[in-house]
Amino acid sequence: MAAPMSEGSPALEPGAAPYGNFPNYSRFHPPEGRVSLLPGGLLRSLFPSAARPLLGLDVGCNSGELSVALYRHLLGLQESEGSLEQPAAGKDLNLLCCDIDPVLIERAQQFSPFPASISFAHLDIMDSSAREPFLSSYLGRFGRSTFDIVFCMSVTMWIHLNHGDSGLMEFLSFLSSLCKYLLIEPQPWKCYRAAARRLRKLGRKDFDHFRSLAINGDMAERITQILTKDCTMELVCCFGNTSWDRSLLLFKSNGSNDKGKESSEQE
Repeated sequence: MAAPMSEGSPALEPGAAPYGNFPNYSRFHPPEGRVSLLPGGLLRSLFPSAARPLLGLDVGCNSGELSVALYRHLLGLQESEGSLEQPAAGKDLNLLCCDIDPVLIERAQQFSPFPASISFAHLDIMDSSAREPFLSSYLGRFGRSTFDIVFCMSVTMWIHLNHGDSGLMEFLSFLSSLCKYLLIEPQPWKCYRAAARRLRKLGRKDFDHFRSLAINGDMAERITQILTKDCTMELVCCFGNTSWDRSLLLFKSNGSNDKGKESSEQE
């Protein structure tokens, strides 16, 4: 994605964040609404014999509240557990979180309770010249070429609106090549209409691609079709819907990259 508009300036109106980089996102979509849908022992069931630490990537992490909540939930850590437990926690899971907005990333870094095992980075995930060396460098620290699990929570719409149908497909293809498991929360089509309406209400230029998107309608179903038919993944589970009507979908890679991923689990 392109650089966020008005970096560092307060965006009091949601329409002022055309890349989804809302400054107080967790206030209107609390992390608990998502993590409560996920089984506590999910990592143990998905990776019963994999070498530790597992490596995770959270794409579009905003200011990190959901990233930290996912980390706590997946490792069974209580809210009160923080820096004192981080060495032990880091032995099980290291999480790299990225976002397009440097101001949000700075806030996430400042307030992270797990600085040794959760890394926050400013990264435009759609800029291949930036993402590929950056992600390769991170994975190389662990002798890896892929992540065990990638999280993509309410990001697909912003990719789609700003980069069109081809951008969405390229994004999903890239994520599927990066991991063994992908946990994704697509925004429904009504959110696209609401986002476009907010921009118009503010008198701003409409999203470049909104009126020309051929991939539309039931977005959870459309994204499932792309991932299963074009990206050699299979749908493992739908963990249900949040109170704001978004599905949490877990996919597993079936592609040729699996050989490399499986070998890392046996190390």
